[in-house]
Amino acid sequence: MELAITDAKARLTDLVRRAEAGEEVVIARHGHAVARLVARSSAESRAKVISVVWARAAAKVTGGLSAARSQDFLYDDEGFPR
Repeated sequence: MELAITDAKARLTDLVRRAEAGEEVVIARHGHAVARLVARSSAESRAKVISVVWARAAAKVTGGLSAARSQDFLYDDEGFPR
């Protein structure tokens, strides 16, 4: 299916449903194809979720000083406040 941008704007919800069902949706400007609407595969979605989870876990590990380590800045070696 190929349609103009103005028609695609008016029918976006229907076009997304068609793409999810496997139909190829091509959007054209002045008669020339400029974009293709396709459904994402579930494998792509899972890979993205996994990468976000790993990135968040890495940020927590390297996020900064621990509470025990922060005490070194507040007290000297004898345990007195600085």
